[in-house]
Amino acid sequence: MNDSAANTLNRQDQERLTIDEVCRALALANFDGQAAQMKMAPQFRAMLRPPTRTGPPRQGSVLLLLYYHQDELCLLLTRRRDDLNHHAGQISFPGGQQEEGETFLQTALREAREEVGIRPSTLTILGQLTPIYIIPSDFYVYPFVAWRADKQRPAFYPSLTEVAELLEAPLAHLLDPANRQEEPWNFRGFEMSVPFYLVNGHKVWGATAMMLSELLERLRAVRQGGG
Repeated sequence: MNDSAANTLNRQDQERLTIDEVCRALALANFDGQAAQMKMAPQFRAMLRPPTRTGPPRQGSVLLLLYYHQDELCLLLTRRRDDLNHHAGQISFPGGQQEEGETFLQTALREAREEVGIRPSTLTILGQLTPIYIIPSDFYVYPFVAWRADKQRPAFYPSLTEVAELLEAPLAHLLDPANRQEEPWNFRGFEMSVPFYLVNGHKVWGATAMMLSELLERLRAVRQGGG
C-alpha cells in the first residue's frame, strides 16, 4: 500500500463511526478473528491452553458496550481495583465467570449490571467476537458486543468492590494508529515486546487489547470495502 492510500484509510478510521458499520463488521463472513486478535498479542503469547493444565478451565464472558456520547460512538472499559485476586489494576471489559445455568450471554449481561450498573433491558445485542483463552487465570472468555439503542449515554453505577475507574473511549480514537504503541516489558526477569492502546493515559494490553483488536480490524475491513 502506498502512502496516499494509507493516509486515506487513516482519515477514514478517524471519521465518525456508525452503528451500521459495527453491525456489518460483526457479520463479516470468513473473517479470521484469531489473526486479528494476534495483532495485539504480547510477544510469545500462546493462544491454546497448555496441555500441562489439569481439570477443566474456567469459562466466562465479557461485554463490549457501545453507546453515543457527545455525538461519538464510544466503548466502555473499566480499570480493575488494585486489590483483586486476578488481573488487578488492569484495564478490562465488564465480565466474569459463568454461573450455573447461565448462557454465556447471560453471564456477560449479569456482570455488566453488577460491575457498572447497566440494565440488560436497555441494551441491544449486536453479535459476538472470537472466544479467547487467558493463560494466567485459566479462563476461556466469550466476548459479546452490545449497544444502548436509544443513543443515550448510560448512567453508570460502578461497583466499589471491583471497579476503580471507568474509561470511555471513542472508537475513532481507538482506530487512530497513533494510539497503538509497543514497548519492551519485563516479566519476572524475562523481556518481551508488548503492544497496547493508549486510552485516557492508561495502557490497554493483553486479552482486552486482543479482543478490541478484533473489533477494530473488522471495522477496518468494512471501511476498506470488505463488507
